[in-house]
Amino acid sequence: MQIPKHFVGIDIASASFTVAIHQARVKPVTLSNSSEGFEELLRRLKTSGVNSSNAIICMEATGVYTEHLCYFLHSKGFRVAVEAPQKVRRAFVNDIYKNDSIDSLRIAEYAYRFHDQLPLWTPSQEIVEQVKTLLSTREQLTGHLVANQNALKAIERKHVKTPLAEKVYLSSMEHIKEQIKLIDKELKNLISNHPTIGQATALLTSIPGVGTLLACNMLVVTHGFTRPLKARQLASHIGICPFERQSGTSVHRRPRSRRYGPERLRKLLYLAAL
Repeated sequence: MQIPKHFVGIDIASASFTVAIHQARVKPVTLSNSSEGFEELLRRLKTSGVNSSNAIICMEATGVYTEHLCYFLHSKGFRVAVEAPQKVRRAFVNDIYKNDSIDSLRIAEYAYRFHDQLPLWTPSQEIVEQVKTLLSTREQLTGHLVANQNALKAIERKHVKTPLAEKVYLSSMEHIKEQIKLIDKELKNLISNHPTIGQATALLTSIPGVGTLLACNMLVVTHGFTRPLKARQLASHIGICPFERQSGTSVHRRPRSRRYGPERLRKLLYLAAL
């Protein structure tokens, strides 16, 4: 990657974001996290001599708060990097002051120091985002279903019965089950109607023990099966790779996984193995 001339750091929140340019004479400025704020950001960057060919813009991964701005900047041709917040914090362990302006300056400096290691952001395929959202919704509904089941078991064991409470829980559980069925149907429709992902998913589900849910989670992790499937890296990312813990003669622990990464995928892999 060609070394940029300008390094822009953005500290983003729900309603606003603060922008700083590394070693620039302009102070950090806070703008609205909206279409109007995005256009104002372009005007201020242009005034400072920052454009898509000579700059890289870095921000921390804060979920949906960054999404609209990333899509906007990418559409304007900017190189955008979204970095894990803990990596930025580790680079400034001795700094105790914190506010939006300071954070944006730190992110800009981080981009300057580690520009050759920054993970450049690219928009996901629409189907990948849709499957990801459906899986998250399904997981939440499953959690609600288990909570209702546990609550129903508790009130059924009470000596004094309350029929209405039991009826409410049963009705709620039936509704949740119907919603989960709708999500499962939509997942299958989305995948089967896609020209390339449908074929790849069919190959994956042909493996004994691999079902639609596991295949959909693998689809999300590999960004629609576009990332190279390197077994060792994938196992480490998922959190099923055993790490060695030995030092001299005093430290000799059994290798074990650190269980980082997507917990839902580890659970599905375990069930598939069974």
